[in-house]
Amino acid sequence: MWLRLFGLLLVAATGAWLAAAVAAAGTEEKAAVNRVPKATPAAARLCPLPERSRRSFERAARDTELPLALLTAVAQVESSLRRPPSNVLAAARYLRMMLDRFHSTDLALAAYNAGPTAVARAGGAPSAEVLTYVAKVAALWRRLQGCR
Repeated sequence: MWLRLFGLLLVAATGAWLAAAVAAAGTEEKAAVNRVPKATPAAARLCPLPERSRRSFERAARDTELPLALLTAVAQVESSLRRPPSNVLAAARYLRMMLDRFHSTDLALAAYNAGPTAVARAGGAPSAEVLTYVAKVAALWRRLQGCR
């Protein structure tokens, strides 16, 4: 019984620590979208987008004022860039809504993946799976920084 209780305590403490880490991202003054420095012209390169959907991504980035690299990273993690061009703008608008609500890229990505209610209820990413999703998108976004 003590071993079971200790296991539950360990799981609860780990969950609280992970939730606090994600929630801490929301305490910053500016959204993380504004934190990513602009690429210099020498570092600018094309985002790895299929030609058939490039215009959709560029329009979505322009209409939602989100970085093209962020939208590309989300689409890559979500569907390996096989998302139909008609879904790109809707997905970008939804991500913009989550950023406006949570004021943190990490929390917005968690809400995009798990739903805003789950993130609000948990005070951060509601599961390790969501944390993994956020980490994958963030890492890919960093690698794509400066793509155009």
